[in-house]
Amino acid sequence: MSRVWDVPVDDSTRVRDVRVAVEEAGACAGLGPDRTATAALVATELATNLIRHAEGGRMLVDLVERPHGDGRGRSVQLVSLDHGPGIPDVAVAMSDGYTTAASLGAGLGTCRRIANDFGLHSAPGRGTVAVARIDHHPPADRTRTPARGPRAGGVNVPLGRAEHSGDAWSLVDDGDRPTLLLADGLGHGAKAAEASDTAVGALRGLAGLPPDEILRRLGRTLRPTRGAAVAVAQLDLAAGRLYFAGIGNVSGRLRTGGRWKPLLSQPGIAGAQAPASLTVQREPWQDDCLLVLHSDGLPGRWTPPDDAVLLGCDPAVVAAVILRDSGSAARAVGDDTCVAVLSGGGGAMGGDGSRG
Repeated sequence: MSRVWDVPVDDSTRVRDVRVAVEEAGACAGLGPDRTATAALVATELATNLIRHAEGGRMLVDLVERPHGDGRGRSVQLVSLDHGPGIPDVAVAMSDGYTTAASLGAGLGTCRRIANDFGLHSAPGRGTVAVARIDHHPPADRTRTPARGPRAGGVNVPLGRAEHSGDAWSLVDDGDRPTLLLADGLGHGAKAAEASDTAVGALRGLAGLPPDEILRRLGRTLRPTRGAAVAVAQLDLAAGRLYFAGIGNVSGRLRTGGRWKPLLSQPGIAGAQAPASLTVQREPWQDDCLLVLHSDGLPGRWTPPDDAVLLGCDPAVVAAVILRDSGSAARAVGDDTCVAVLSGGGGAMGGDGSRG
């Protein structure tokens, strides 16, 4: 199931809680002792930075599938979010060996070097988001030119810091027709997580089909469960097209031609109350497009980002910034929340972003 650790980091005692969460996640992902220790070191550095430089924040620890079905299993994903003052000079802060007097001595540059993927975005007065992923094996040669093409990332937060999130997302990269799915299981807790995970698990066998047919077949697969709201977005890279279809309270936004356009789902519940016919929305797709899918845990009037630096970051960083900026301590989240982002081009994560 979609196990997520959501740890508030508001004082130094919480740094230990973050380490414990990461060690549990490493065990769940099957990481060896060395890679689990690497994940714990990166998480400790990020959590310590939240206390020292941002007056607190939160750490999300999740298990994510590796992109492109590369056979390396699940990674531990670490997401650090804060509303602090931001980093004055990201390039300096990211240089290997740079630390502050309050740091553990590892530094962000070291975190980037020892993690398999690392991305960061910081804006003065708005805060910082950092995302790291740790695999079963140390990172390969970073001097190679990264493969280009669509890439996806996401964040998933359970309601009330529950053990399981009822939301889930997945990308199946099937050559010229990558397919992104986001599912929101009905209700909360383990039963909701069972429904969304069933949808994600079935996607690999259905990804070659068009989105409306995927949803129809998922309806049959989900009948033994509570059911779920499901959105499916599929690219046809050869034709330069995006196809979208959804059922229930999941929706999306597409950034194309410098503007954001809504993608709307139809009423219903996959596996329980599906509509008689499904509408497929068709849109042009280019390398500079960006797609955001999200569950209804995200406020209905969230504002899509137009920060050019952010939009060029790893999709997981974009998703985390959207999550952070859509809510506040004064506006409590009333549901599990999942945000998945698909970008048109670029390679593996490794960039860092700042906006002056």
